[in-house]
Amino acid sequence: MFKNYFKIVFRNAKKNPLYVFINILGLSIGMAVSILIFLFVQHELSYDTYHSNSDRIFRISRSWYNADGDVSLHLGHVAAPFGPLIKSDFGDQVEEVVRLTNNGLLIRSGENSFMEDEFFFADPEVFDVFSWNMIDGDPKAALESGDGVLISEDMAKKYFGNSPAIGQELIGEIQGMTLTFQVRGVFENIPDNTHMHPDFIATMNPVIQFYGGLEAFMKNFGGNNFSTYVLLKEDYDYKALESQLPALIDRNMGEAQAGVPMSKVTELHLWPIEDIHLYSNLDSEIEANGNIDYVYVYFAVALFILLIACINFMNLSTARSSLRSMEVGLRKVMGADRSRLVNQFMGESFVMTFISLIIAVILVYIFLPLFSDFTQKQLSLNFIENPEYLLVLVGLAIGVGLLAGSYPALFLSGFSPSKVLKGTFKAGKGHENFRSVLVVGQFAISVILIVAVIVVVRQLDFMQSKDLGFQKDDIVVLPASPAIVENYQIIKDRFLNNPGISGVTISSRVPSGRLLDSQGGSAEVNGEMSQLDVRIADIHVGHEFIKTYGIPILAGRDFDFQMASDSTEAFILNEVAIRDIGWSTPEEAIGKKFNYGGRNGFVTGVMKNFHFESLHQPIVPIVFMITQDRSNQVSIKIDASRREETLTYLKAEWADLNPGFPFEPRFVDEGFNRQYEAEQRVKTIFTFFSALAVLISVLGLLGLTTFATEQRTREIGIRKVMGAETSNILILLGKDFMKLVLIGFLIAVPISWFGMDSWLEDFAYKIGINWTIFLWAGLIAGLIAAGTVMMQSLKAALANPVKSIKNE
Repeated sequence: MFKNYFKIVFRNAKKNPLYVFINILGLSIGMAVSILIFLFVQHELSYDTYHSNSDRIFRISRSWYNADGDVSLHLGHVAAPFGPLIKSDFGDQVEEVVRLTNNGLLIRSGENSFMEDEFFFADPEVFDVFSWNMIDGDPKAALESGDGVLISEDMAKKYFGNSPAIGQELIGEIQGMTLTFQVRGVFENIPDNTHMHPDFIATMNPVIQFYGGLEAFMKNFGGNNFSTYVLLKEDYDYKALESQLPALIDRNMGEAQAGVPMSKVTELHLWPIEDIHLYSNLDSEIEANGNIDYVYVYFAVALFILLIACINFMNLSTARSSLRSMEVGLRKVMGADRSRLVNQFMGESFVMTFISLIIAVILVYIFLPLFSDFTQKQLSLNFIENPEYLLVLVGLAIGVGLLAGSYPALFLSGFSPSKVLKGTFKAGKGHENFRSVLVVGQFAISVILIVAVIVVVRQLDFMQSKDLGFQKDDIVVLPASPAIVENYQIIKDRFLNNPGISGVTISSRVPSGRLLDSQGGSAEVNGEMSQLDVRIADIHVGHEFIKTYGIPILAGRDFDFQMASDSTEAFILNEVAIRDIGWSTPEEAIGKKFNYGGRNGFVTGVMKNFHFESLHQPIVPIVFMITQDRSNQVSIKIDASRREETLTYLKAEWADLNPGFPFEPRFVDEGFNRQYEAEQRVKTIFTFFSALAVLISVLGLLGLTTFATEQRTREIGIRKVMGAETSNILILLGKDFMKLVLIGFLIAVPISWFGMDSWLEDFAYKIGINWTIFLWAGLIAGLIAAGTVMMQSLKAALANPVKSIKNE
């Protein structure tokens, strides 16, 4: 039976190579894209599911509220005391709690030294909560010791080669402190599909000492630097535990102010660990997470392309029905019933689908490395490790075969043998209308994807070219080591002597980072000191920060190094802060008393609003104050024309100031661009897959146009003999197809507007979706369709009418 189906398919391929080529190419591309997207989606949905108790592991997050009840900040990290308090207060529900904190350390071993960003300090119970596999050593004993550290197998090879790692010494340097660690265990590399990837896991003891000992450590509710995880006991509802956390906050933190419990100001939440990667995206995360919306987007794009390919198959199969009508009529006369004919045509469909699947798998293996690099995921189509993938592919082929082949099979098997053999058979109007609907659907999908590309491109251009309110270009950022902080004025003057450097400043944070630091305070409003009921983010800066970054001052003055009081009493706020505090104008705020974070002083200046964070975030209230002990970033304004020589100079200076530390300069403008990497990937995905969708649609339209012109060859010849111009022939052949393209465009406009408007909601600052976007999308789709139709129509219109009539 299947042998016969293969024979028929190959016979049709010889007779009608263009149509078979279009069908197989379309289905192959559609299934290849679907397989790639399936691998990506499957990988995204698998995050943290490998933990044996993943259904019982929850991360604690912490949010803060403004006076109006809106969330002002939501962190994926919490203060150190919360974990142990939850375990002690809810021991009947909680099996284990573990804390981790991530710090970048310079690690030395012999002559080797590397800056390691994935260095974690953790509680001893970390391996009781997470299913990470040890190669050698006892993790709990290692982390209970005062100097123990566990390292991944990659780090063991990196630092010690083939020598045993256990018992080796590692020296760590952080913020001027030198820490000595003994390697007491080696663990397998953390799987790719997890929301954190520690390379080093060290004892928590140095962190506790940094906070001033265990007692101070357990009283510090302000340092929200700890990723804290709860392992619940079997069959406990995490929502029930979450509902009891406000009372825990009030018991241990008291009131925020008179009559206002602390739980009204800050709150703790529990996140299932399996949801962190795709649903969290809080103001602080260990690593950049994914986004469930983009998973839906990729899935929809794959579905669209596959659907377009299936529509091609249905359209071309039914359009050429007249060529197989005699075959159907003869088979029915010879005794074949409709079910047998349906089986035959479905069999042919499945043969073509499985041929397309084989080609699709070959395409996947060719492009999977490129796609993995692009998505930054470790994707693989390994049937030995994942035999279920074979079932998925077979299911995909069967689904596509059913979708693409069912309508043509039912349509072709329904021919009346008497009408066919008499030569009076003609496809009904309903079938022609259905084909028209399919063409409309194809081009509607194509226009939707083209609109998506245009909107994403314009939004990215808007974000990358928008005036952020300060001068972000040509500013180099380096970490401020203790040596730099202690000798800052001398180093600054030395740097400024270089002709390629025009500004140097120091700060706790730099633009393109997140505004995560804030404290309480009060302000003089209407002659009275009022408690601040709005979150104001603080940045500790050097006197030259505003000048170096070119931030405009609207009222008052900049910090003045010559005025000693500025170091302890001066505050500069932005316009949003002035408004939210209650001052009507920037001028009104100048000279008003302002107390913040234990520092009492006055508002000396008001700066124009500027974008410290990415355009995903709204501009929030900010206060600048002169730094005293919270400086960890040095910003250096360089001359673009002397960029390379200036960086060479800074590298030499860095080697002198920070021996052993790698010179890794960051540029502020590049930092902003990194904030939009997810959108860049969406842009590339949409552009590439939209091109594929349009290509498949065009191939289908080419096949339909070719067949239509073939069917009307004699008519065209007669019309030309009767005096019809070439333009008349082109209009005759093209108008029906172009009507369908126009209808598809009209259907696509509201759908694409709704979808892209929803996507833009993720941005605090965004473009508007105006009519020009749809005009360009319509023109692109229309011109491509018109070109395809005209190409075949022109060929028919220019043919010799005598030959056309004779051949017919």
